[in-house]
Amino acid sequence: MEQLLRNFFLFLSKNKFFTKMAKRYGLRFGAARFVAGETISDVVESIRKLNAKGMAVTVDHLGEFIDSKEEARAAADECIEAIKAISSNGLDSQVSLKMTSMGLDISYELVMENMRRILQAGKEHDVFVTIDMEDYERCQKTIDIFKELRKEYDNVGTVLQAYLYRAAEDIEDLDQYSPNLRLVKGAYKESPKVAFPEKKDVDENFKKIIKKHLLNGNYTAVATHDDAIIEYTKELVREHNIPTEQFEFQMLYGIRVERQEELVDEGYKMRVYVPYGNDWYGFYMRRLAERPANVAFVLKGILKK
Repeated sequence: MEQLLRNFFLFLSKNKFFTKMAKRYGLRFGAARFVAGETISDVVESIRKLNAKGMAVTVDHLGEFIDSKEEARAAADECIEAIKAISSNGLDSQVSLKMTSMGLDISYELVMENMRRILQAGKEHDVFVTIDMEDYERCQKTIDIFKELRKEYDNVGTVLQAYLYRAAEDIEDLDQYSPNLRLVKGAYKESPKVAFPEKKDVDENFKKIIKKHLLNGNYTAVATHDDAIIEYTKELVREHNIPTEQFEFQMLYGIRVERQEELVDEGYKMRVYVPYGNDWYGFYMRRLAERPANVAFVLKGILKK
């Protein structure tokens, strides 16, 4: 049943009609649990509250299905506004973004133009930028863009997905760049030709790439809500005397809030991924696919309307 729900929500996440409807009707049907607001101004207070609890943040202006250069440049402008808001408000926050929102499906030149503008703003305001990973079709393109940008900027990282067979090889390939990487399980529907179909295999590969990247001496963000992976990471860093300054845990806004606070109390760095914007639909469907238990929350929200 859980796999059926996962496939159903992943199917919905790619529906352009529902994406447009979601933009029109705003953060309804439970989405506000995972999406902090529609503008960066809405989100500033949420970041302040998280910072006050000892948590760092990364903000993501949501956007998918970018079809024009104008939309891509507007998305880049929004990221720059977020960087400026983080700086002017003295917030402990980074920025995350997707290459498709920067124009990846339009042209390489457009993506590089937008990313250089964003990273230059980040450099000027001391804000780190993470390039999110999307589906397998765009994986190599994203890694190639990261490599090129990493040669020019120190304030950029990217994401690797444990459910892809290639993840361990990518860890080794990227080691020469001393990369700051966010490691995740992965939230897109992929063919068994490129991704592990079984959760137990994904979990084992997740542990493998966490260990490999940490032992390579690189900064590692372990993005998970899974207690088994969290405990594995804790034991690994203890066993190898890895300093707490070399890694952090990351979780999504609105999910396992008490666990986030516990990790802070235990002395670990905890970063909360805080999305915002009116183009929330695809992101939201993938969160439901990752954690079908959230469906009960959504139904409750609908019934209250």
